[in-house]
Amino acid sequence: MNKGFWTTLLIVAVCALWVAPTVEAQEHGTIQALATVVSSLNVLGVNNLNFGTVTPGLNKSVTRTTIGLAGEWEITGTVSAEISLDFTLPGQLYLADSSATMTVLFNSTDAAYDDGTGGQATPTAVIDPNSPMTAHLGIGGQMNVWIGGTVHPTISQTGGNYAADIILTVAYTGS
Repeated sequence: MNKGFWTTLLIVAVCALWVAPTVEAQEHGTIQALATVVSSLNVLGVNNLNFGTVTPGLNKSVTRTTIGLAGEWEITGTVSAEISLDFTLPGQLYLADSSATMTVLFNSTDAAYDDGTGGQATPTAVIDPNSPMTAHLGIGGQMNVWIGGTVHPTISQTGGNYAADIILTVAYTGS
């Protein structure tokens, strides 16, 4: 045989040895990325803060415990979740045609909430509607919030129906 044959055979043999060895023992593990999305919050205004008939020059108050007259919201969401409560309060009520206003004030004890352990007369906590706060939804994922306040009509208050929005903003805190 010629010298070229042996050279070629030698090159093929060296190349066969040069091939990367196969991995005989290999292991792997798998994990998952997981997330639980909390149920959405539902905030429902169920009762307006109603001062009823007001006499010019005489302040009139409605307390947070006055059933049927106090403003009320029902909140539902994830059981025991921490939420923030933040009121947007008007400083004035407006006559239907906006030609007159009447002052309305909310003091630091004019609101309360209950997480299902008490009720409107004996709420879980009295809260200041003038400051944001945090609380926890009850074991049923529910909460009721009530608000009262005081209107201050002037002695020459224009007669008619007055109104303004009271907004309760509720959000999960993530805690």
